[in-house]
Amino acid sequence: MAKDIRKPQRQKPGARPRAGRPSVVDDGGKRVTLPRALSKLGFCSRTQAEALIAAGRVTLSGRLVTDPATWVDLSDAVIAVDGKPVVAEAPVYLMLNKPRGLVTTRHDPEGRPTVYACLKDHDQAHLSPVGRLDKASEGLLLFTNDTAFANALLDPQTHVAKTYHVQMNGFADDAMLAALTAGVHHDGEFLRARKVLRLREGGKNAWLEITLDEGRNRQIRRMLEALGLECLRLVRVSIGNLALGDLEKGAVRALTDGEVDGLRALAGKR
Repeated sequence: MAKDIRKPQRQKPGARPRAGRPSVVDDGGKRVTLPRALSKLGFCSRTQAEALIAAGRVTLSGRLVTDPATWVDLSDAVIAVDGKPVVAEAPVYLMLNKPRGLVTTRHDPEGRPTVYACLKDHDQAHLSPVGRLDKASEGLLLFTNDTAFANALLDPQTHVAKTYHVQMNGFADDAMLAALTAGVHHDGEFLRARKVLRLREGGKNAWLEITLDEGRNRQIRRMLEALGLECLRLVRVSIGNLALGDLEKGAVRALTDGEVDGLRALAGKR
């Protein structure tokens, strides 16, 4: 008999109450493949789900399914494994103050330390980062097992603002600030900031507050490079109305229900 690979369902730190939760996720009628559905429900990985389906252990609305390419509507499907309905995993929403030097990935082929080292007190099985901060960047990074929530925040069409405090070499004159908001070209891409403020200046460098509508790969660093400047330090301080605040470097905390609802509203996913 095939080994039962289901994980015990339990409330996690940072999870919202699961009372009255249905056995499927209401994902606005979005259609996904059956392995993806089992993954979204937090039951197992897609690879494990494909093995379960091939073994004839999965039913969809009471019907045995052996084809992993079967499509599922998560708004009304009832999925069961070995005759037991799959219960949606309680959603988890966490924020981390990412230290410099960690890469935003679960497994790094080069063996570098990752952001998951900061999540040792949390069940990491289905937690994924919402976007990325590169190795040299710091600050606010979200983690969740709610893929619809993550996708809404990352969708460029929602324009959820991300704000950064940036230290650069040189002086921040008005012409340079205007260029960042007007937009610059770098490696064939047009990049611009929603808003740029001068925070303070020293003898050889300046601190800016830069707000982006979307976060393309190394966008701020590339914008400064296009102007012949270097980014010395980059700290994300807020996403939408969620501020990093006084969370200590490397520390993790759960978002409040109000913070989650506030981000949902900004992303148009009330």
